[in-house]
Amino acid sequence: MPELPEVETMCRCIRPAVGSRIRALKQPRSRLQPIKIAPRLSDFRRRVVGRKILSVTRLGKRVVVVLDAPESDQGDRIIFEPRMSGLVLLADPPSEEHVRLIFELSGKRVRQLLFWNRRGLGVVRLVSPRLLVRQLGPHILGPDALDVTPETLSERLGASRRAIKVALLDQRALAGIGNLYASEILHRAGIHPETPCNQLRPARWRKIHAAMQEVLEEAIRHQGSTLSDGTYRIARNRPGSFQVCHRVYQRAGEPCLQCGKAEIVRVVQAQRSTFFCPACQR
Repeated sequence: MPELPEVETMCRCIRPAVGSRIRALKQPRSRLQPIKIAPRLSDFRRRVVGRKILSVTRLGKRVVVVLDAPESDQGDRIIFEPRMSGLVLLADPPSEEHVRLIFELSGKRVRQLLFWNRRGLGVVRLVSPRLLVRQLGPHILGPDALDVTPETLSERLGASRRAIKVALLDQRALAGIGNLYASEILHRAGIHPETPCNQLRPARWRKIHAAMQEVLEEAIRHQGSTLSDGTYRIARNRPGSFQVCHRVYQRAGEPCLQCGKAEIVRVVQAQRSTFFCPACQR
């Protein structure tokens, strides 16, 4: 967490900042584990103060803020990586002590852009367009899960001997899917998470793709999932609501909502929890 739907929601919530200009960058004093910031804060500040926010986009599980540049539209990009417990907000952080960076804004009604991170695992980078391609280009990050076609999905994963659940988490192959949504996608597709990718026929790849689009789009409409720890929040410090639609994730021992017969099972794959129904996903 957060995964594609949560990060897409963050992007949409902070887009009112587009058109604003960054007038200051502050890092609140804290005794907490520091987040990673690159380049160092003084250089970061020098390159962003005075710059205008042109757009806000998403790259896999990352929020990308595009800045202008003197006499050019090829300005730097601020890359926010929320990792396990990060949020990009305009206001109302869940707690003040975990606010790691404050971008003060001018020119519009939006006054600030905040990066909040509870565990200190988040990363904020400032990169040029060229460096962005080098660090997060197609050779590093696979096609976005919302844009990929069934054919491309099969081409990128179909020859692998890995279990399909594990393969879906590989960001080099497919960007945006994490542990939660991989379990939900495979349940809706009716595919056992331990099935090797190279044993899946084209019809099953089409089912996975259809379930992927359905789950992700539905989760975005619900503004993501807020789990029991309450970390993920949306604008105005409200939780997402897709967690009420979860069919398998964190429901081990509970009856399957689809078949009503079997109980949801939890297993560990690649050191991550996987949830599935043994009746619906043979």
